[in-house]
Amino acid sequence: MQTTPLADTNRQTTRLGFGCGSLMGATNRRDSLKLLETAYDAGIRHFDVAPMYGYGEAESCLGEFLQHHRGQITVTTKYGIAPPKNSPIIKLGRSIARPILKQLPGLKQSLAQAANAATRNPERPSFTAAQAKASLYRSLLALRTDHIDLWLLHEATAADLQDASLLHLLEAEVKKGTIGAFGIGSSANNIPALLATSPPYCRTLQYEWSILDSPISDAAPFRIHHGALTKNFHAIHKSIINNKPLCQRWSASTNTDLTHAGVLAQLMLKASLVINPASIILFSSKNPVHIQANAHTAADSILERSARQLYNLIQSEGDPLLITI
Repeated sequence: MQTTPLADTNRQTTRLGFGCGSLMGATNRRDSLKLLETAYDAGIRHFDVAPMYGYGEAESCLGEFLQHHRGQITVTTKYGIAPPKNSPIIKLGRSIARPILKQLPGLKQSLAQAANAATRNPERPSFTAAQAKASLYRSLLALRTDHIDLWLLHEATAADLQDASLLHLLEAEVKKGTIGAFGIGSSANNIPALLATSPPYCRTLQYEWSILDSPISDAAPFRIHHGALTKNFHAIHKSIINNKPLCQRWSASTNTDLTHAGVLAQLMLKASLVINPASIILFSSKNPVHIQANAHTAADSILERSARQLYNLIQSEGDPLLITI
């Protein structure tokens, strides 16, 4: 597994990181801890979490895992989007045994709808120093640690960063050692304005990047990316296999068989690593087999040529969803 310096924290970590967004969501704590251990056993040493993940319980779950591995792994958490306030029905759903839910699909659907409603349209943060500090120390408590390697402002925009005392707080916490480094985790369309108006906050940037996107300058700040497979992965794969001449030509050019969804997923993940050689690439999964497969993909140097060639094909010919036969 390739490693990289984590921003300016003076720590090394793996270039493949595990996103904890699905922890404690559709899985219980025991199974969530098993997922974390699977990622660790596969060689992954960077874990990304936030107070809102897992209906507000993911940090606590990761904190339990940290008790066994704190010196070996690096952790990112965030300030910005708060966990849902009203989650009694979520806790109720988790307390009901799975066999009962299987026998009562109507109840399972109602619980899922309630959980989704609880996380929809979260309250916008104010990004003040006082609220940020309170959130930081809540995260430290949940994670059962005295420091966080990387702390990001979650979904911040240029318009959000109006409180100068927030930057002073971030720098002070770095000096104290409470956080190793800080930055912003936001949507890709927010990044240009943030770099233009708020560069002191942009020491690390975390946002989505996939094989459909243009290459990024090496002079950019330290970056972490997610969304390698995009939200349209299944539609992209369907478009490729339905366009038989394109599928045959791209398969031959990459020396792979792109009729298989797993092969396309491999190359898209590998391309994110190859085209962004100084970045950390995050993925999330509730499937231990997929976690192990992604770790193997990250470590497999043989896939590099095929992944780069697929990237070149998409950059020259366009998004497969938009290519007509």
